[in-house]
Amino acid sequence: MFCCLSATVLLLATTGLNAQNITVGRKGFNAKAGVSVKQDKEIVTVSWPAGADGTGRMLINLKKGEPLFSSIGLVKGTAYREVIKNVNPEFILTEGKRDLISQNGWNIFFDKVPLKPHQSYKVTLDKRSFNISTSGSRTVISIGGVEAPNFSGDLQITLYTGQPLFNVAAVISTAIDSTAILYDAGLVADKKPVSKVSWSDVYGKVQSDNAAAADTATNLAVKYRTVLGSNAGGSIAVFPAPHQYFYPLDEAFNLKFVWYGNNYRKTLAGFGMGIRQELKGDNRFVPWFNAPPGTKQRLNFFCLLGTGDAAALLENVKRFTHNDVYKVIPGYKTMASHFHNEFIMSVVLAGKPVPEKPAFVDVFKKMNVNMVHLAEFHYTAHPKGPEDKRLLELKSLFDLCKRSSTNDFLLMPGEEPNEFYGGHWLQIFPKPVYWVMSREAGKPFVTEDTEHGKVYHIGDKNDMLQLLKTENGLAWTAHPRTKGSTGYPDKYKDEEFFKSPTFLGGAWKAMPADLSQPRLGKRVLDLMDDMNNWGLKKKVISEADRFTITHENEMYAHMNINYLRMNKQPQFNAGWQPVVDAMQQGSFFSTTGEVLINDFTVNGKQSGGTATLSANGNANISFKLDWTFPMQYADIISGDGKKVYHDRINLDATKAFGVQTFSKTLNLKGRTWVRLEVWDAAVNGAFTQTVWLK
Repeated sequence: MFCCLSATVLLLATTGLNAQNITVGRKGFNAKAGVSVKQDKEIVTVSWPAGADGTGRMLINLKKGEPLFSSIGLVKGTAYREVIKNVNPEFILTEGKRDLISQNGWNIFFDKVPLKPHQSYKVTLDKRSFNISTSGSRTVISIGGVEAPNFSGDLQITLYTGQPLFNVAAVISTAIDSTAILYDAGLVADKKPVSKVSWSDVYGKVQSDNAAAADTATNLAVKYRTVLGSNAGGSIAVFPAPHQYFYPLDEAFNLKFVWYGNNYRKTLAGFGMGIRQELKGDNRFVPWFNAPPGTKQRLNFFCLLGTGDAAALLENVKRFTHNDVYKVIPGYKTMASHFHNEFIMSVVLAGKPVPEKPAFVDVFKKMNVNMVHLAEFHYTAHPKGPEDKRLLELKSLFDLCKRSSTNDFLLMPGEEPNEFYGGHWLQIFPKPVYWVMSREAGKPFVTEDTEHGKVYHIGDKNDMLQLLKTENGLAWTAHPRTKGSTGYPDKYKDEEFFKSPTFLGGAWKAMPADLSQPRLGKRVLDLMDDMNNWGLKKKVISEADRFTITHENEMYAHMNINYLRMNKQPQFNAGWQPVVDAMQQGSFFSTTGEVLINDFTVNGKQSGGTATLSANGNANISFKLDWTFPMQYADIISGDGKKVYHDRINLDATKAFGVQTFSKTLNLKGRTWVRLEVWDAAVNGAFTQTVWLK
């Protein structure tokens, strides 16, 4: 029977058998990888090359009832600098019930999991087994015995050669259907393990606390999603995967995603620091993470070591996300899409003071977003009229975009009309266009006046298609196959408007969330393959689908970006036809930000183009990657109009912060299309648009 309770899982050490009964297994371990393993009774010492920081050293205590990590530090020369000691990795797992019936199964977003009953459970790490293995450039330590009433699995510690970096994961499964989960995690000790705790406030200034003993823990709103602890020997940073840890919400509010102190949630006895989730989310729709039966859910966090102070170490953490800024690539411009900031209705036309430079524009510019496509008037305005109100709203939007655009930043007007086609969809025109989403009997398709010029009146899907053709616009399905687009674009894939070049395709974001997946946003990536097999040459851009945009928000975790191939920054007054062209031609790739695909060609043709296969069907595929976290794999995905094929390239031999060109010859005889996805060890990734084959 399904348990609809919400469970809390605490990873602890418990008393039991002696360490001598645990065999230190080395199945799959490569002693030539530069990693050493030594055992002295109950202590296993693992050392790994940590690059310029020297050698990382971790002392693992297999004696039950004692902290798992006896000591963690760095060796420089002959000196061992102990950073932290006698700490346990601990996890709180919250289990709830997923609604798989009312809407669209595991793709549901409109779920409110935390409002359902729940109860807490404690789970122990029983230290039943120990194995160390090698996987490319990383070393994986597996310790058996993680259990809960509905979950069981192993603890995995992954050490990354070349960096003082490691990942700690409780890898657990359940047999219970309809399960949704959240987790908090961190390092906890009976006695205070650090002399000082530090973090960056939401404005980027480093703050510190001497970590004096207190009865309760403190939750913090921080920038860069990181909490740091310092001792005389150095500092340790604890932080989550920058995107995978953040399940989809409507808002990007900073919900205090880190914690430190005593007795966290009155569940983790002792002093600790770590990462956390707010169970109620943004108090709108709160779907949490999917946990289908039998899947291996990775409840994980990263740690980075340093021998200096917390501020210096934080700078190293920030490198993994380019300081939460999108890196400049020559020949590309960055574009973000789908933002319901509603600045016009909530500020401009609400009679409130209108700042010369809206804060939300500054947020984007500081992230190095060159172009932003809005989705205003989302159930807030008068899309169907009265006409005077509708035209005033549009003019106010166009004026805002013109006023906010500069030589290096373009704010593009856009809407999520949700009329005529079915489901939810977005549109973009290459210039300001006045249109009303209604057409009374006898009303012309287009009228003209001295103030607005042409004004279009749209009454049905045929009018909408004609408008897009006339004004060189594009439409695409917003959040396909979920939310208000459940069932779309599948339901209208045979419609004339969908087959038209004016219908771009769909939009991608990491929704739903599933911690067992090695990639984000499977829902839309699968749709991309389906559309390719439909043969309609559709494209998929990334979308954020965010409401409030402020400096205080956790914007980066909930963002994604499109890199459009273009050399010049479009200017508002000249129109943004080059943006529409790049989208329509598939001249772009999309990414979470940490993985960049600087080039991808199939027999010399870039994405959006058509490549000719050799007589025997061979194709020369080349792509250049630029990454921060160590890479995990690349997937060359192709199809023949019916089936989808995956040619995976294992990239676990890579180290952090690399640039490399990869080449591979594949036989694609009978295939009609091919595209590329790449994913790293923190489940950050990027994907290209399609190259068509003939």
